[in-house]
Amino acid sequence: MGGMSEGDGRRVLVVDDEPAIVDVLATSLRFLGYTVDEATTGHAALTAARARTPDLVLLDVMLPDLDGFEVVRRLRTDGDGRVPVVFLTARESRDDVVVGLDLGADDYITKPFRLDEVAARVRAVLRRTGRPPSGDDRVLRCADVELDTATYEVRRSGTVVELSPTEYRLLHCLLRHAGRVLTKEQLMEHVWDYGEGDQAVLKTYVSYLRRKLDALGEPLIHTRRGIGYVLRAPSEPPAGPPGRQP
Repeated sequence: MGGMSEGDGRRVLVVDDEPAIVDVLATSLRFLGYTVDEATTGHAALTAARARTPDLVLLDVMLPDLDGFEVVRRLRTDGDGRVPVVFLTARESRDDVVVGLDLGADDYITKPFRLDEVAARVRAVLRRTGRPPSGDDRVLRCADVELDTATYEVRRSGTVVELSPTEYRLLHCLLRHAGRVLTKEQLMEHVWDYGEGDQAVLKTYVSYLRRKLDALGEPLIHTRRGIGYVLRAPSEPPAGPPGRQP
């Protein structure tokens, strides 16, 4: 079954003073579909974060110049207090955990760690914090539909479209892959976190979403019988068969 790219292009800044750890984490996260920036010092981490705001920071506490706690303090001073932070550390002191959480850290992983554990923590924090994609990906567009991932506002032809959380996630998925056919399994996996389920539920929500969008313009969501759905502008030709990784 073709799966949705887990990271969906979201940017993770990996910071550790051991290049081997940075490399293995970056490689693993890129494989999962994340965009990854790397740093091995506190100052380099701040420079990277200021240049391209990350959606999440994986941050080692023990760094050669500024420790991870000071990096977080400076990030907060810069005004981006919303960036989720997951601390990586060999320390097991309860005091360190408290310091990190008091600074607003979202999670804390003790070395040595398993890569699947790190991936699960990153996924959970991003889901919990609702951090929108960074940079130019903030607003998704197709034809006259716009979805702002920072404000969660959807408009068509300038008119606000009121969507339920499930309808919003469904539209977000279709917009991010506009012009490409997504299988029912891929949509179920992205919107409900599982690929096998009652596809009648998916059909119902597609119907709800269509009704709200079609009330303001030409149909944009099209059915590929026996396969899934595609969102495309009226002027675009029908999409070809779905790829394994949309």
